[in-house]
Parts: sequence; C-alpha cells; structure tokens
Amino acid sequence: MTGDRQANDKRPVWRGIRSMLAALGADRRATVGIIAAFALPALLGMGAMAFDISRGLSQRVTNQTVADSAALSAAVAYTAASQSSSVLNPTAQDVAVANGLASSTTSAALVSNYPTSGSTAVQVTVTTAVPISIARAIGMGASYNVVTTAYAALSSGNSFSPCLLALSSASTALSTSGGATISASSCDVAAVGGIDNEGSGITGSQIVSAAGSVTNNYGSLSANLLQYATTFTNPSWNTAIPASSKIVKGTTTLTDPWNSVSALTTDRALIGTYTSPQTISNPTTSSASDWNLNYSPSSNVSAYQTAAYSGKYVIPKGTYNIGALNISGGVTVAFTSGSVININGGLNNSGSSLSFGDSTVTVNGGFVTGSSGFTMGNGNLTIGSGTVTFSGTNTVGAGTVTINAATTLSGGATLTLGAGHHSFASINVAGGSWLNMGAGDLDVTQSVTVGGSSTVATGAGAVRIGKDSSSYSINLSGSGVFICGDGTFSTAGNIVTAGGSRLVIGSTTAHYINGNMAIAGSVLFGTGAYIVNGNFTNGTGGTTWPYTSSVTGTTYGSTLQGYSTSGYDMAGVYVSFILAGTLNLAGGAKTFLIAPTSTTSGGGIQDLLVDSQTSSATTWAAGSTNTFVGSVHLPNSAVTMSGGSTTNSSGQCFMLIANTIAVTGGAAVGSMCSSVGAIYSSSSSSTTIQLVG
Repeated sequence: MTGDRQANDKRPVWRGIRSMLAALGADRRATVGIIAAFALPALLGMGAMAFDISRGLSQRVTNQTVADSAALSAAVAYTAASQSSSVLNPTAQDVAVANGLASSTTSAALVSNYPTSGSTAVQVTVTTAVPISIARAIGMGASYNVVTTAYAALSSGNSFSPCLLALSSASTALSTSGGATISASSCDVAAVGGIDNEGSGITGSQIVSAAGSVTNNYGSLSANLLQYATTFTNPSWNTAIPASSKIVKGTTTLTDPWNSVSALTTDRALIGTYTSPQTISNPTTSSASDWNLNYSPSSNVSAYQTAAYSGKYVIPKGTYNIGALNISGGVTVAFTSGSVININGGLNNSGSSLSFGDSTVTVNGGFVTGSSGFTMGNGNLTIGSGTVTFSGTNTVGAGTVTINAATTLSGGATLTLGAGHHSFASINVAGGSWLNMGAGDLDVTQSVTVGGSSTVATGAGAVRIGKDSSSYSINLSGSGVFICGDGTFSTAGNIVTAGGSRLVIGSTTAHYINGNMAIAGSVLFGTGAYIVNGNFTNGTGGTTWPYTSSVTGTTYGSTLQGYSTSGYDMAGVYVSFILAGTLNLAGGAKTFLIAPTSTTSGGGIQDLLVDSQTSSATTWAAGSTNTFVGSVHLPNSAVTMSGGSTTNSSGQCFMLIANTIAVTGGAAVGSMCSSVGAIYSSSSSSTTIQLVG
C-alpha cells in the first residue's frame, strides 16, 4: 500500500511537467526567451573566462620579454662584477621595474649543468598575478599566477662569435654609409671600438661594441642583443631597432681569435720561400762537318739519299756528329730510331719533313724547325744556347727535354711533348700557338709568357719558374692560357695576367709565389695554401669558367671539389692565402673561394681563407661579387667595401677580421654561420652570454 500511494502521489507531478512542456511547444517565443534566460549566466562566464585567458597570454608575452632582458642584463652584470652573484637579483629587478612590472615578483640565480652538463646559466623568473574577472564580479579576490623563466648561458670561450670583427678601438671601428648593408642574422657583428650605422642597416644575432658606442641614423639595427659600452644614440623617430629589453649597456673583451693558432705562425714564416728551378746548361758537342741535305747534297751525305735527286733522305741507325744540319729545298729527312745525333752548329730546317725517330738528339748553335716542323719519338732532346724557334707542327715523345735558350713559338706553331722532365731557359708562346707537355716536372729559368689566343699546358708534376729582368714569372696577355697539372708550384717573381686570359694552378700542399699576384683574367686555384710575398689583386671581369681547352681536350672550372664554379672568373676550393700584402678586389670581379675544412702542416689551415699582417689599406670595390667561405684575417688593415660590391657566403660561414671595417656606397656584406668552430676552441678565457631554453 505504501508503494502504491507513493506512485499515485507522483502522477500529478508528471502531469504538470507534461502540461508545461506542451505549453512551451505551443509558444515558441516563450521557448526562446526561457532558453536565453537560462543560457545568459553561462555565456557571461565563458566570456569572462576567455577574457582572463587572453589577458594571461598577453601577460605571459610581456613577462617573457622582460625575463629575457633581465637574464641577459644580469649575466652581463655578473661577468662585469667579477662573477659576483650579489648583483643578480638587483639587476633583474631593476629591469622588471623599468619595463612596467613593479608589482611582479622577479628573482635571479645561478643554475648549474644547464643547458649542458658542466655549464652554468643565469636563471630569471618573473611571476605576475592576473585577477580572475568572474571572481571579482561576485566579490572574491581570486587570481592566478603567470610565471615565465629565461636563461642566459655562461660558457667559457670567446665573448662572442662574430662574422664581422673590427679590432680597432676607434670611435668608428665598424661603419656603414650610403645605402650599404650588413646582414649576418646567424652570427654577430662586433667591434672593440664604436659601431656607426649611417647606411641602410646592420643585422646580426648580436651587435656588440665592446668598449665604445653604438650610433644609428636613419637605418635599421636588428639583433637579439645590442650591447654598447659607453652610449647608444638613435633618433627618437627611428623605431627600426631592437626592443629596449634587448639593448644592454656593458663592457666585454673581444680578442683576435687567430693570435694563438700555431699553424698560422708556421705558414707566415714561409712567406718569401720559393724553390728555384733546376740549373740547366749547354750540352757538350764536337766540331764536325756540316750536313747540307737538299736536291744536290754534298758528298758526305749523298749516300743517305734514296735515289739521286729524289729529295728523300733516310739515315740508318747510328751515332752521328754533325756540324750544322741544314735542310732545304722541300726534301724529307728521316733518322732511324736508336740513333745518337749530336749537332754542333745548329739546326736550320726549311725542308718538307724532318723526323728523328726514337733517338737521342743533342744540339748546340740554335734550333729552327721551319714551317714544316719536326717529329721525334721517345728519347731525350737537349738544345743549348742560340736561337730556338718552333714553327709548324712539332712533336716529341716521352723523354727528357732540355732547352737552354729562349724558346719561342709563333704564327700558329704547335709543340707537343710527351711525359718527362721539361726544362727551358724561358718560354714565349704567341700568335695563336701552343705548347702542350705531358706529365713530369717543368723548370723554367726565367719566365713563361703567353700571348693572345695561345696556350701553354703541363701535365701533373712540379712547376718551378724563375723570373725575368722585369721580375715576371708568369705573364699572360689577353686570351692567353696557362694550364698547370697537380704538383709543387713555385715562382720566384710576379704572376701578372691580362683581361680575358686564363690560369689554372694545380693542387699541392703549398704554392709559393715570391711576388705579387696581379690577376685581371680568370684563375682556378687548386687546393692547398698559397704563400704570396706580395699583394693579391683581382681586377677581373668578363671571362668566366667553365672553359674547354682545344689543346688538352679538357673542360676546366665547371666544378671544384664538388662545388659549382660556373659563372665565376676566380675560384678556389679548400684554399688558404697567406699574404705579405693584402687582397684587393675590383673591376667587376666574380670570386668564389672556400677555406679548407682541415689543417695540413705547412699548407692550408682549417677555416682560414686569407691572412695578412700588412697595415696597407684593403679595397673591395667597383661592382665585385664575391662568395667567400672561411675567415679573412687582416688585423692591421682598414677594409673598405664600396662601389656596389657584394660579399656573402652562399649560406655557409664567412668571417672578416680587420682593424677597421667600412661598408659604403651601396655595398653589401652578408653571412650565414653560427661559428667558425676551430677558431674559437681555445682562443680566449672570457665568457659567452647567450639566451637559451
């Protein structure tokens, strides 16, 4: 009964609910109003919650910016105060107050083993209470905390990792002007003295004046940290600078990272070194009767004519001592292989054909081939002093070739030498002629001169060249070509090339140039160090790589060590240049140079592209376009980039260290690198400060 009564008592309630729902169904306006009334408190709560979340996120961004700035400032103060931790909290709190967070809680402390084991960082924590809106509406004082943390890592090493470093303490140690730009977003732009941006802009991971001021005019400064030691000047209207939280006043120590690199000291000591070419002299020959080979020969040679008046001579195998060998009248002369031929009074050939076969030929008194040239198989050819002129087509097989005279090819003449040791007093090839030598050492007592549309080429082997009375070792006229194979390379004097010429230098540990390199044509530098006792000037323009030689049948300059060098006029991969003078670039030069990735004793140095201790000024100007990968180290030179020149690193690392650096007149310099690792490994005992985490 009790259960039935309870069930009966619920029936009127359900009937009431059904009546209300029916009424609501019949009146749709009432439904909407009632739902809206029920939903309003929830909507208001959700709006308040969204507002609180948005305000919290905004506060977090503000906190993080202040925490970053406070961590950097506290770290700078810590290092400047001889690593006293007592300055950490006051410095961080001052930064927070200065940035409008006086009511926030700011603390700073040292933490160990962060970001890596054994390292130390300054940790700054900023805590700000954000009120809860809906709690305030009902009279409650509830809030939630927004907490942000920043770390400034302290690690031993150099103070910064600059791509551009000016070592001068002058007020304008590093400067831009006239629309010039510096772009080094992944590394630092630094100077011991002042930095003055009168150009379009400077971009760096950090912009640092270690002991001077930073001045900005109408251009932009972009960096994660801008540090100055004395003053920071910027027009009030110019907002193209880092946020105030990223601008820090403090001093630091910047040193030349190459000072303690022993391999550089070793290479510098080699400046002025060269290997003299091997000494050559006249061979020994004996006086003898002349041979006059023509259609009416003298009695001493008539027996070698195949038939009377035939004009064809065949000399059997034997040893022959000849005064002068005179060939004329269109006759043909062939010595049988295995002969020994000694000529004391010179060779004068105006016949139609001369062949020495596989023989040993020794000549004093001159060697004039005539327009028909001559041929010789394998064997040794030795020519002493006198007039030596090759005309027509000339071929010598494998063997030693020694010519102790000025050797001249002109008028389209060609001379092909097989493998072997080749020695000359001097070489002068002009008028569309060429000299092509197989593998083996080349010694030239004086100089190699190549005229227009002419070529001298060597195979693999040492190249040792002396110098002439004008101190030239190599002198190339416009469209002249000199190609060297891999092997030791040494010149006792200057290398001078004209516009349109081409020079190929092979690979070896160290190349020695005891003079200037004045380049106005195209050059390919084989791997290794270049020890230059003078200036390195590139004023090229117009002739670029690749190039296919019709003489050697080889294409040069498409790639070097896997890098494309097409479109450049001067290129070298894994090269270091150690100079007594400086590196000047002008004339529309298109230069591609990459430093070695490892160090070789007495050769190339890891990451070092160019080094010189000269105090002479360095100029990169006149529209030159340069891709440099590695460090250009000119610690005593004032470097000026001007005239629309550009220097970059093609996404790799370029570092310029100079006494002063000025980028002017629309020039641009850029780099993409985080460090030049080997340079900084042991160069300084100061401290790096970097935001991490």
